[in-house]
Amino acid sequence: MALTQPRYVIAVPDLARSAAWYRDVLGFEVHELGDPGWRWLQRGACIIVAGECADALPPSQLGDHSYFAYVQVDDIDALHADVAARGAEISKPLRDEPWGMREFGVRTADGHRMMFGQPLA
Repeated sequence: MALTQPRYVIAVPDLARSAAWYRDVLGFEVHELGDPGWRWLQRGACIIVAGECADALPPSQLGDHSYFAYVQVDDIDALHADVAARGAEISKPLRDEPWGMREFGVRTADGHRMMFGQPLA
């Protein structure tokens, strides 16, 4: 049984601000869901469903638990250059890892952390 097209669901304190950040910094498309408290964010096969939770604990206060996604990509260097040029806060520099991945991390406007990686040849 295969797992296909994973989707991530996150809580954000200010949905409009977060959606704009994912659009402007990570290059995601922002889609309405018919409920004003939710947005569908998509770039390629990566889908994030963001829900506004103004009173939730800020992700920046979750420490190591603020990681929510590891997204495998087909051109890590191009993605890194793209999001860095858009002003992303790089939380882990681009580098080759001993576990066979070339990867980097970003911290979102809300303090969530995402990793992006590509298998080394």
